[in-house]
Amino acid sequence: MKVGTDGILLGAWVEVAKAKHILDIGTGTGLIAIMLGQRNNIAQIDAVEIDETACEQARENMQAAPWSDRLRAIPLAIQDFALESTQQYDLIVSNPPFFSGGTFSDQADRNQVRHTTKMAHGDLLRAVRKLLAKEGKFALILPLIEGLRFEELARTYNLYCNKKTEVRPKADKNVGRLLMQFERQPKEQIQDQLVIQATDKANDWTAAFRALTNIFYL
Repeated sequence: MKVGTDGILLGAWVEVAKAKHILDIGTGTGLIAIMLGQRNNIAQIDAVEIDETACEQARENMQAAPWSDRLRAIPLAIQDFALESTQQYDLIVSNPPFFSGGTFSDQADRNQVRHTTKMAHGDLLRAVRKLLAKEGKFALILPLIEGLRFEELARTYNLYCNKKTEVRPKADKNVGRLLMQFERQPKEQIQDQLVIQATDKANDWTAAFRALTNIFYL
């Protein structure tokens, strides 16, 4: 899978300052895990990926990072990892599958990423519930409707969305994505918006998007 805006947004947006142990669920080629290692210079970061080819590429990418000694790519399904692991994580992140139905493409790897066939959202929440530290945070990005459904489902697992950013591709466009942060205890939700593009011109980013992501671009 190519580097995408969703991964960039999540890796730049999530709070990392106090985390000592971080878990990236469904790391793909390692993008978010590497970004979090750049933003937090002490955290040990585990990155779980069910697809062995993607996990191997994630491992290669991690080895190229100056902070590679703090990154670990693990070729497992999160369901199996949650059963085996005894580690509690201060921060868990995921850019998860989001289509629960629809027509499947001819590309098996893309199906695996975009459809919830390998990691149902209930399985994801069960894993997070087991692995998240008492005061830990869980963050993810989803399309608007899937995100609202996920927020409702998360409450049945006693995980509560206390921070939400609505992402619009342009100011005059509908909300396309939700960045959400969950904790074990409900709090008053902090909510804001982020607009990515100032105009239709290529790479004409808004000042807010540049401020959020500029450390990751040359």
